[in-house]
Amino acid sequence: QVQLVESGGGLVQAGGSLKLSCLASGLAFGSYAAGWFRQAPGKEREFVAAISYNGGSTTYADSVKGRFTISRDNAKNTLYLQLNSLKPEDTAAYYCAAGILSTSVAGRAELYDYWGQGTQVTVSS
Repeated sequence: QVQLVESGGGLVQAGGSLKLSCLASGLAFGSYAAGWFRQAPGKEREFVAAISYNGGSTTYADSVKGRFTISRDNAKNTLYLQLNSLKPEDTAAYYCAAGILSTSVAGRAELYDYWGQGTQVTVSS
């Protein structure tokens, strides 16, 4: 079966950095676009970033543009999210996802086929 397993979350101070990883198994990861979403308590799940199957295209939510970087290493079946200049409002559970889709529609969560369990990022002020 397909599994996406996230790691790297934790507690950091505002202005700090964190790198999240998502290890995929049970699928040809290099054939799938992948993305990150986040959800804070009491709020809707929101799109964060996405990357095309080969890493050639990326897209970001305006709220994280210039601060976060999505990347992937298909040889390692791993998706990454580098979070820099963190703000308290970045606090959320972060979820990775994979699917057959274009980055042009990457913000639509319903287009993703597989999801990780989430990893918590907490940014203190």
